[in-house]
Amino acid sequence: MDGMDGDDVPVGTPDLPLEMIVYIMSFLHAWDRKEASAVCRRWYLASQDHRFQKNVSFQFPVSASSVAMIRDLGRRSRCSLVISQLDGSSLSRTLLMEVGQWLGPHLEGLSLPGSSLMEASLLALLPRLTSLRRLDLSGLDSLFMSGAFLSREEQRQQVRSALCGLEELNLSHLRYLSDLTFNRLTSCTPRLRRLALAGSHIAFEFDPYRGCPAGGARDSSALLSLRNLRRLLAEQSSTLVALDLSGTSVTPQSLSTVAQVEGLCLQELCLQGCKELTDYSVELLLQHQVGLVRLDLSGCTELTSRALLAVSRALKDLQHLSMCRDWRLTDKGVAELVSLASLRSLELSECTHLTGAPLVKGLSGPTAAPLERLAVRSCTGIRVSLPGEGREGLHGTDVEVSSLAQLCGGTLRELDLTSCVYLTDLSVHAITTYLQALVVLRLGWCKEITDWGLLGREAPAREREGEPEVETGPTFTRTFGNMGFFRPPKSPFPMRPLPVEPTPPTEQKGPSLLALGRLQELDLSSCCLLTDISITQVLRHPELQRLSLSLLPEISDASLAAVASHCPSLTSLSLSHCGRITDAGVAEATLLLARLQHLSLSHCENITDRSLRCLVQHCRRLRTLDVSVCKGISITSVDRLHSHLPFLENVNCRFVGGADLSLTI
Repeated sequence: MDGMDGDDVPVGTPDLPLEMIVYIMSFLHAWDRKEASAVCRRWYLASQDHRFQKNVSFQFPVSASSVAMIRDLGRRSRCSLVISQLDGSSLSRTLLMEVGQWLGPHLEGLSLPGSSLMEASLLALLPRLTSLRRLDLSGLDSLFMSGAFLSREEQRQQVRSALCGLEELNLSHLRYLSDLTFNRLTSCTPRLRRLALAGSHIAFEFDPYRGCPAGGARDSSALLSLRNLRRLLAEQSSTLVALDLSGTSVTPQSLSTVAQVEGLCLQELCLQGCKELTDYSVELLLQHQVGLVRLDLSGCTELTSRALLAVSRALKDLQHLSMCRDWRLTDKGVAELVSLASLRSLELSECTHLTGAPLVKGLSGPTAAPLERLAVRSCTGIRVSLPGEGREGLHGTDVEVSSLAQLCGGTLRELDLTSCVYLTDLSVHAITTYLQALVVLRLGWCKEITDWGLLGREAPAREREGEPEVETGPTFTRTFGNMGFFRPPKSPFPMRPLPVEPTPPTEQKGPSLLALGRLQELDLSSCCLLTDISITQVLRHPELQRLSLSLLPEISDASLAAVASHCPSLTSLSLSHCGRITDAGVAEATLLLARLQHLSLSHCENITDRSLRCLVQHCRRLRTLDVSVCKGISITSVDRLHSHLPFLENVNCRFVGGADLSLTI
């Protein structure tokens, strides 16, 4: 390796003990440790210290380079794998053989998304995974289609000896899962703690065993029945604490049957998108499962505030609640809910009848929840200030976000205010003043936010020089219209922002976005009044990993260069519909964005093949790319991109090269 001496130590670097290097690396961000581990063998060994190896997961598609990488991962004491695009090819079989040989005793988690794996390949691998704790087979219909999976007793014995310690099993989105295959697999996993069946076909109402004596019915080879699921829950009730039935056709009566399984004490239950559930079914559920700490009822559109009241009164230890897209919810019960001292995460997004007043009331109480995560995306009833009002004009619900910021200031780590259309610069000032521990902030589609809000400065009054005075008396026209009684309609387009003079970051006055020094994710999509003035001055966050600046027509290459210079940890960047971004900006930015994994440049009309060449040269870890509707991009360059970037999984290139959208079906 260039720059190394004979002892495999960087030239000019003192030969420190391994323990000292480990101690120094403990102060580095995870990405920085990963970069440092590539310098020399001693630094690599230091980066492998057990204190840095918690829940390490590697994600990659099937490729020749990933086969070679498996052997290097074999040096680790433990890790998890997410391997996509597996199929029946010889390359896939070789990859799985390498996983079993080099990682078998060390692998803790295995997920195979987007694969069409054959039974023989998986059955050859599973007996080698003796330390597996998490197995994700969601969407793998190819395994269960024939109904012969684990049909031989010797196969089940081998798999059972390896998977006896499995704790998490994901069987979501399986069309061909039946009682027969379900029982064969779960008989090999006797100590399950978490079971996911989201989106799988389960017969909750139709009982194929009706009329048969209990225990005398044969397992169905055509469907998974409620009776069979209930039997598994009873058998493993002593260990099972989490169940996911999202997107299934579970009925109120079926849910009551599941909740009353003897000995079952669930801590987590996910029922997202179960549209047949009612308030009464939730009340019955909570009578039998009072130990829930995480509950997801999102998309259960028949639920009302009665269900919310039942949750707040029955689940005193609740920590995480999600009731997004439950359109019938109102403010009733919200104040009582956020008074729960154990509540940490609350998601009420797309509940359009909610306002912020009950949240403020509940958080003002003596037993208020120390919220760490709050999501109220698209809750248009939450308001901060009416357009044109000053601070002294605020009243009623106009101060809700400011009050929420003050009440949650010490604990809140994630705040989602996407599409809360009444948010203004005063909201941003409150957030940057009181919520300086935020890690995630989403303000997308809050179109009233301007540069003044991000800069933490007071916007001056808009001067109306040269505007004629409006006559107050009636005026008549030849078409007989008393136009004096009516004011001109408000323009549907946002007004162009007032010009802001650049201010050095060190001279900022008031709470600017710079105060949020711990940010790892920021969404400013479609805040269309933002310009280079604020973006170049306040986006200086060394730990920022995910950033969206889509639909900001006023930003240019200057913003992109500033982001690349001051946000070195970026792994995801969205710049779609930013028409002023050019190849020159991409070329300058990619020099500093070696960690980038996800990039969106769709509808950037000034982007050409030159940008793709820069990505090939500098962004070797890119996994997804969107260059849709980029007229300067050619299909040839996209194909070349696939062949040169080893981790690239998906390129969205619709209508590239100037394709006519009107002629494309």
